[in-house]
Amino acid sequence: MKTAQSRRDFIRVSAAGALGAFALSQYGFKAPAPAPEKVVPPDPKTYGVGLQLYTIRDAMQTDVTGSLKKVSDMGFKNLELASYVDGKFYGYTPEDFKKLVNDMGMDIISSHTEVEAKGITLDNARKMAEDHAKLGVKYCVQPWVVEEARKTLDSYKRLIAEWNKVGKIMKEHGIQFAYHNHNFEFQPLQGKIPYYEIYLVELDKDLVTMELDLFWAIKAGQNPVEMFNKYPGRFQLFHMKDMYTQEAPFYKTETTDFAPVGAGLINFSEILAAKVTAGMKYFFVEQDSTKDGKPFDAIQTSITNLTTKLLV
Repeated sequence: MKTAQSRRDFIRVSAAGALGAFALSQYGFKAPAPAPEKVVPPDPKTYGVGLQLYTIRDAMQTDVTGSLKKVSDMGFKNLELASYVDGKFYGYTPEDFKKLVNDMGMDIISSHTEVEAKGITLDNARKMAEDHAKLGVKYCVQPWVVEEARKTLDSYKRLIAEWNKVGKIMKEHGIQFAYHNHNFEFQPLQGKIPYYEIYLVELDKDLVTMELDLFWAIKAGQNPVEMFNKYPGRFQLFHMKDMYTQEAPFYKTETTDFAPVGAGLINFSEILAAKVTAGMKYFFVEQDSTKDGKPFDAIQTSITNLTTKLLV
């Protein structure tokens, strides 16, 4: 009897202990949850952000390799050049400069090179096309119009007739010619607005696309999204630069109101949402000048804002 009683007591106590352990395991001592996986931010280069090297022009004059390394380390993927002299780019042959950039994990997409109102010949246009083909660019861009060539509608028309010829030569070498605006193209002249009534009418859209500088267009009172809706597919390239202040439309190119992308007033999200309508294929950060003289800080702000806010 004593043995039987002891066995019953043991079973009772064991059962109670098991239930208590079960309760503790359910309510008091749960196994720790696995630590959340650390989220690794994507490589900024995957966003395909481009840089117009005019932004760091002074640094490129003194240290080409070091400047390009800084740009690559920030996460820029694509470049648009701003130095073509005597068949060379920043002092390098096309082949050598292409290798330098590619070895740093970047690509050369575009190049600004002036085809001015006077002095243009089809021969130098062919030489320019040949050198840019060796560089492997997709675009060659006319970035400016000298003041004497924008006095009349006829002077604009003569330029544009020449650019169509250049565009044809470029196309024969596998390159798309493009035009980069400022704000003066939107200033009424002889009762017309040259950008809309001369450029977009008389430029052959298959030979010359538009590189829309958003800053300058907005400074001239233009709405980029409305432009895209009215002229769809004409704007394969964007220049991304911001502004600190909203001003009345003006047409002079003297201003210091440049801001890093996302640090100013331009609604880039709205503009980028319409990029398919625009026909945009590539965009480049550009900042003509900075208030503190630190362009590398400015482009770091631009790419950070683009890859953490505007493109996500």
